Amino acid sequence: MRRFILPLTAAAALIAAVPALAQNAKPLAGQSITVLMPSPQGPTIAADFEAETGIHVDLQTLSWDDIRPKLVTALIAGTTPADVTEFDWSWTGQFSSADWYMPLNDVIDADTVKDIGVSSIFTVNGKLLGVPYTNDFRVMLVNKKHFADAGITEMPKTLDELVAAAKKIKEKGISTYPIGLPLSATEGASTSWYLLTKAFGGELFDKDFNPLFLKPDSAGYKALAFELMLLKDGLVDPASTTLKDTEINEGMFTQGVTSIMISGEPGRLGAMNDPKQSKIAGQAAAILVPTASGETRTFGLPEALAVPNVSQHKEAAVAFIKWFTSKDYQKKNFVNGFLPTRTSALSELNAAGGLHSGDTLVAQSKTVEALFPQGTPPWYPQFSSAVNTAINSAAKGQMTVDQAMQSIADATKQAMSQ
Repeated sequence: MRRFILPLTAAAALIAAVPALAQNAKPLAGQSITVLMPSPQGPTIAADFEAETGIHVDLQTLSWDDIRPKLVTALIAGTTPADVTEFDWSWTGQFSSADWYMPLNDVIDADTVKDIGVSSIFTVNGKLLGVPYTNDFRVMLVNKKHFADAGITEMPKTLDELVAAAKKIKEKGISTYPIGLPLSATEGASTSWYLLTKAFGGELFDKDFNPLFLKPDSAGYKALAFELMLLKDGLVDPASTTLKDTEINEGMFTQGVTSIMISGEPGRLGAMNDPKQSKIAGQAAAILVPTASGETRTFGLPEALAVPNVSQHKEAAVAFIKWFTSKDYQKKNFVNGFLPTRTSALSELNAAGGLHSGDTLVAQSKTVEALFPQGTPPWYPQFSSAVNTAINSAAKGQMTVDQAMQSIADATKQAMSQ
């Protein structure tokens, strides 16, 4: 009888241990969190995360423009908009000043921060406020066929070479207006000017946020003068004063009307090379951003995930962020149009042949800088509005470069004093 009892006892102990092991494997199983992100998102996010962790996710999505007002309204009132929320690079200054979000330094490991280089954009006074989940940095997009048809065999590395290539494409009759450049009073005009300011070797402000774009020999001043020169020389469509960057991307570049997108978004390459969505499938490529010196530069506009201080489920919220920004999930989420923020994920996708212009994107990703090395200021929205309004006025001939730069500086000073 003893021979039978001992095995039965051992078996009973093993059976009893199974739930305990399962519980240890999923220590937060049974908890529920809400996650607020821009639409669209992958359809299986909530189910995949719950299967792996046992944590239930109520995934809520809004248009990108609607998320910030919802967050600000809730956080001012001290209520929880969600346990995990979208956190855009441009909100860093305002949200940090308001102390609305939980620092993540103690829960996100150093290797992750190193692998996601653009984490620095979300770090203020040593506090990591968000973990970037989708990469958005600027490259230059070109139509390879247009360049080949014009007899151009090497892609431009300097701004002078870029202009020479555009003029050759125009002279050959391949494109009437070879360069796509938004000049409307919209964010796309601002980001293009920022990129060209970097390309001319400068920054927007010094460490104390004094403007660095007022003098004619400054990078920002040269950047706007360069844009107006492109317009005057017939390399940019005059209609660009009324067009958003999305309209130039989709209505002009993707249709084969323009040959070059000054401030290109790498995430668009898949759609641009899809024959169902584009007339230039197989022709769109990224090149490293040409600069005055020939040494490429760019800046990042990534989006992150973060945890509001008022969240009641911080541990489960952090678990979601770790999962969503892991290398494995970033590689999986790439098919949904999200460019990985992890250098390791980008490199592995490229090695597997999964990235359009992969070598260029990996190389450019290593040069990504913060637009504001001091941290994105809380008055960024007013600054950006002043920038694109001034650019639009200058492009319409209503302002000189001097006047446009001074108007930006004046608006910035006013915004800083509020």
